[in-house]
Amino acid sequence: MSKAQQKKHINAACIGNPNCGKTTLFNALTGSRLKVANWPGVTVERFEGAAKYEDTEITLIDTPGIYSLTCYTIEEKVTRQCAMDDEIDVIINVVDASSMERNLYLTLQLLELGKPVVIALNMMDIVKERGMEIDMHRLPEMLGNVPVVPVSAAKRTGLDILLHAVIHHYEEGMDEFILDYPSRIEEKIAALSKVMQAGDPSHSSVRWHAIKLLEDDEEIKQEHPSSSDIVDRSYEKEIIQCKYAYIEQVMAETLFHKSRKAAATDRIDRLLTHPVWGIPIFLLIMCLVFFLTFTVGDALKGIFEEGLSLLSEGAAAGLESIGVSGWLESLLVDGIIAGVGGILTFIPNIFILFLALAVLEDSGYMSRVAYVMDSVMGRVGLSGKAFLPMILGFGCTVPAIMATRALETEHDRRKTMLVTPFMSCSARLPIYVLFSEMFFPKNPALAAFSMYVIGMGTAILVALAVNGLEKGRINDSLLIELPEYKRPNARTIRIYVWNKLKDYLQKAGTTIFIASIVIWFVLNFGTSGQVSDPSGSFGAMIGRFLVPVLAPAGLGMWQIGVALVSGISAKEVVVSSFAVLFGVANANSDAGMAAIVSNIQSINPAFGPLNAYCLMLFCLLYVPCVATVATIRKESGSWKFTMGMIAFQVLLAWLAAVAVFQIGSLLAALGS
Repeated sequence: MSKAQQKKHINAACIGNPNCGKTTLFNALTGSRLKVANWPGVTVERFEGAAKYEDTEITLIDTPGIYSLTCYTIEEKVTRQCAMDDEIDVIINVVDASSMERNLYLTLQLLELGKPVVIALNMMDIVKERGMEIDMHRLPEMLGNVPVVPVSAAKRTGLDILLHAVIHHYEEGMDEFILDYPSRIEEKIAALSKVMQAGDPSHSSVRWHAIKLLEDDEEIKQEHPSSSDIVDRSYEKEIIQCKYAYIEQVMAETLFHKSRKAAATDRIDRLLTHPVWGIPIFLLIMCLVFFLTFTVGDALKGIFEEGLSLLSEGAAAGLESIGVSGWLESLLVDGIIAGVGGILTFIPNIFILFLALAVLEDSGYMSRVAYVMDSVMGRVGLSGKAFLPMILGFGCTVPAIMATRALETEHDRRKTMLVTPFMSCSARLPIYVLFSEMFFPKNPALAAFSMYVIGMGTAILVALAVNGLEKGRINDSLLIELPEYKRPNARTIRIYVWNKLKDYLQKAGTTIFIASIVIWFVLNFGTSGQVSDPSGSFGAMIGRFLVPVLAPAGLGMWQIGVALVSGISAKEVVVSSFAVLFGVANANSDAGMAAIVSNIQSINPAFGPLNAYCLMLFCLLYVPCVATVATIRKESGSWKFTMGMIAFQVLLAWLAAVAVFQIGSLLAALGS
């Protein structure tokens, strides 16, 4: 009876390099049938999905992306543990066909494990677009007759053939893959294998364990302490050289017509990764992104403004016609519609920002940014890998904090967590848009863009200060593969932008919805019950408590204090708070912005561009949202670190805003 007949269920692990399309393939194979949990003992999420081919059930496990089975980070350890797990029947090695040379190093290590391996040669559509060809007969031969299945996860082609290969390969088993090393290494592999088999005749992956012992792998050395009599030194460098020499041979015999595309990439990179011009070019590109975010976004937002205005007027008229009480009408119109609706009018600006970031990411440019910034990261004591989560921070700080798992040490992770929240996430964009257009009408894009530059500068300065306290601790440089430039994939961009907008809409429908109701209540009720004048409300009491603290920063209004406190739930709530505080149904419209400015200046006639800039600066630097705080606590495992980080950021925001306001006021006085 065959194994497939005995076992109608197969466990398969999807393993591959970062950005090889592994997760896209996993999602294509499993659909929505996902199970999410944590890997035992760590915070890294484990995704399991189910697939079925003919009468066999397949449980697929998506693992964190790695470059090799030599592991340092939490995610790398998790993937290696999964690959070695006896419960895993088949390994699906996802290989980016357009970057096959880089991917094959991990492939050779997986083949040496001795488990059945099926290679999913992904992104074959990109290979064809680039005019390259892969010899699909010679490639499997050179890899020990391992099944190689061409697929396109994005276009969902080749999936059934892949599942058939998984089942067939599990049933039939695999030929042993042996990469020949120099004789001195092979002699030691043989000696180590003999010792291991004598101690445990059923030992699996004997050759792989012997190779890892020669590479001086700490975890494997602990399993086999007696190996020290045979292993006289580390042979890791020679083993790596042998693998890459073989990969060059494989590439020479299986991949054709690659040189022309690589030459074009090299020409572009001479400029974009230039040691002097690389950073200014990045800043210019981001400046263009924000110019488009404002110009194109503002051109589209009129549609949302009109819709919100009609909804607000219609709701008010409808509620009055059915005799709804005044307080309920105010809650629905002035609280919920003004708060949530005001946030929704920023969708065009958010859409343009995410669209631009998706294009830059999918084209391969963001990898260049990380490469260019590597030297800067090293000078301030951060790991080269730290800039990758910092880039993610432009979208959302929560996944950016989670991305610190890629750093090798807990020390580097915490230091990166400390500076990452200073990168302006998309939730802060509505604040920048609103106050830039209200107080800097001639150059709103420049005013908003300056917040992003200040955020990056602050992160670098804080890291530099921490590094000084650590007396110049040296960190490893970033090891990153620069992919060839490619035309952004429309489907990939559509999925990315939609997921970001969906998160934004979900936040508007949950966190901001609840926050708008809470804000309305604290502004309409006080110690004596419901109040007609917000100055007698609970909100005013909270705000007045903060006025003496915020006044040196030019923010001495109780309304601003309430907005900043509410912004801890989600940064967008600062905008919805201003809409509710000043009774403006559509804060992002020209009329709404004029009403807010008029109301602010009726309370404080001196409130002008300098005050508005200090408010934006404070929102940039002070405590991140609740979701980010919870993520920092989870990833750091320490309430002490989390609360200390919050206190530091609030103090830094206050000091920065005070310094800018006081210096700006002094210069204005001298100028007059």
